[in-house]
Amino acid sequence: MEIYEAQIKGLFVFQPKKFEDSRGYFFESFNHAKFIEAIDRKVDFVQDNESVSKKNVLRGLHFQTPPNAQGKLVRVVCGAVFDVAVDLRKDSPTYGQWHGEILSEENNKVFWIPEGFAHGFLSLEENTKFLYKCTNYYSPESEQTIVWNDTTLAINWNISGPIISEKDKKGIIFDTYNSPF
Repeated sequence: MEIYEAQIKGLFVFQPKKFEDSRGYFFESFNHAKFIEAIDRKVDFVQDNESVSKKNVLRGLHFQTPPNAQGKLVRVVCGAVFDVAVDLRKDSPTYGQWHGEILSEENNKVFWIPEGFAHGFLSLEENTKFLYKCTNYYSPESEQTIVWNDTTLAINWNISGPIISEKDKKGIIFDTYNSPF
């Protein structure tokens, strides 16, 4: 498994080694020991989530505030997404910057997004199945959303009219948000 830290400190991408033959393929999608060694801290996952999205569905930019903040380990098992993490850590030199990764059933990448980041993704194919492990339970009272097309963040989603939920359309403007991270 290849592991690299993204341009924003704390974000990691795991590239499993895939073994293929005439029967199909096998790869290790998660190894707790390698994960802990890479991110250099103990993490316990308490909840697994799965979503299926049509092409051009954009979900996010979601996060939960302390004390219910969530780290997420995400991957795609069917289809593809453009996955984005936005740094909400006020003392970080990359505060307000974003990092994007293409995650797909073809590349098998796994993306670690720790607490202190907003997260969203754009489905690039029909019936994209997205899985994520979370370090904390879902807490509706702690959930927040930054609007997907915030002009300060200037995320290049490469789409003009995504399919977005009513809740996500009402997201916070980044410049008006006082981050607790």
